[in-house]
Amino acid sequence: MNDNVFFTQDERGVATITLNRPELHNAFDDALIKNLITILQQLQNNAEVKVVVLAAAGKSFSAGADLNWMKRMSGYSYAENLKDAQALSELLQTLKLLKQPTIARVQGATFGGGVGLVACCDMAVASNKASFCLSEVKFGLIPAVISPYVLATIGERAMRRYALTAEIISAEEAQRLGLVSVVTTPEQLDTALQELLHYLLQNSPQAVSAAKALINRVSSNPYDERHLQLNTEAIATIRVSPEGQEGLNAFLTKRKPAWCPKEF
Repeated sequence: MNDNVFFTQDERGVATITLNRPELHNAFDDALIKNLITILQQLQNNAEVKVVVLAAAGKSFSAGADLNWMKRMSGYSYAENLKDAQALSELLQTLKLLKQPTIARVQGATFGGGVGLVACCDMAVASNKASFCLSEVKFGLIPAVISPYVLATIGERAMRRYALTAEIISAEEAQRLGLVSVVTTPEQLDTALQELLHYLLQNSPQAVSAAKALINRVSSNPYDERHLQLNTEAIATIRVSPEGQEGLNAFLTKRKPAWCPKEF
C-alpha cells in the first residue's frame, strides 16, 4: 500500500487507518482516496476486525483536498471532474456504510473534505486543540459531496451557517453540534479513544454491525412502512442467531459472553 496511508491491526481486532501526509496536513488527492477505498473494502470483509479507527499523522487531521490536486482539477473537463467527485463519493459512502463501528481520532485542524470523513465515522474523539471548517466557499466551491453526511450530523441550521460563513468551529462547538463525541486534552486523546474501544469490544460484533445497519436504514426514512417491517424482521433474525442466543444466555446465567475479551 502507498505510504500516504497505512493501517495496523491489533490482537483485539482494532484496525487503525492512518492518513500519512503530515507535511501536507494530510490533504487528500485521487491516490489517497483510492488507497482508502481499497483498505476499507478489505476491512469490510475481514471478520477478525471488530472496530476501525481513522487517525492521522502529524499536527493536522486533514486539510481536505490537496492543493496540487485542486490545481489539476481546475484544468479538468466536466467529465473528468465528475469522475473525481464520484471517487470521493464512493470513499465517503464506503466509510459510512462500513459494517464495523468507526471512530475518528482528531488531533488537529480538519477542513473541507476532512470534515466529511469525521462525519462519516460513527463517533469521534477530538483534542481541544482541534478545529473544523467547511472552507469550500472561500475557494469558490461548495461542500457538495460531503453535504449529506455533514448535514445528517450537525443539522440543517448549523450547516446553513457554517457552510456559508466558512467560520472556524472549535472542538467544543463541534461537540455541541454532534460532529464530535468526546473532547479532551491532547495528552488524554488516546485515553478517550481507548475508553470508547473498551465499551465497543464488550459487545456482540454481529449485533453491533446489525445495529449500525439499522441506524443507517432508519435514519434515512424512519417511518416508512417497509422500514418498520425491516426493523421487526431484524430483531427477530438476530434473536435467533448464534450470537443473539449466546448473549441472552450469558446475561441470564450471569457470565461474560464468548466474544468478550478476557480482560473485561
